[in-house]
Amino acid sequence: MEIERKFLLKKLPDRLDTYTCYSMEQAYITISPVIRVRKKTDITGGVNGACRYILTIKSKGFLSREEYEIDLDEEGYNNVLAKAEGNIIQKNRYVIPLDNNLKLELDLYKGKFDGLVLGEIEFPNEEAAKNYTPPEYFSEEVTYDRRFSNSSMSKMEESEISELIALMHIG
Repeated sequence: MEIERKFLLKKLPDRLDTYTCYSMEQAYITISPVIRVRKKTDITGGVNGACRYILTIKSKGFLSREEYEIDLDEEGYNNVLAKAEGNIIQKNRYVIPLDNNLKLELDLYKGKFDGLVLGEIEFPNEEAAKNYTPPEYFSEEVTYDRRFSNSSMSKMEESEISELIALMHIG
């Protein structure tokens, strides 16, 4: 079970270069149900490290949904990637520790979505998610706004992407 809330941010946390960072590329085979393939490369400190290839299946939902992951090898990843449709999502994900053993996964998008910044926090249960008070550098919550789901973004046209990026107010 994946339980997460998504936020826009007012500003980026200080010293991003001190946190674990992954370069991510993901594409969607279908968005109903969500079937996604992802390449995740550790680039902490600017050095390419371990690479993981993952096939993910997700149920419908916003705050909570079922999620299943299957590891692939590079050949399997490339075979599935060739079947994907729409925009390939590219981003750098910083993993930032928060209070109460929570982590902010801060996504700085690249490519077509350059300028988009989203923060996600995964929770152990729905009660913790609903009772969470975000840090002051968070802005608007977008958990229930379908436009900010990567699967929806994979189907966006250029004009929709521009409108989405225009919502960013990072200072």
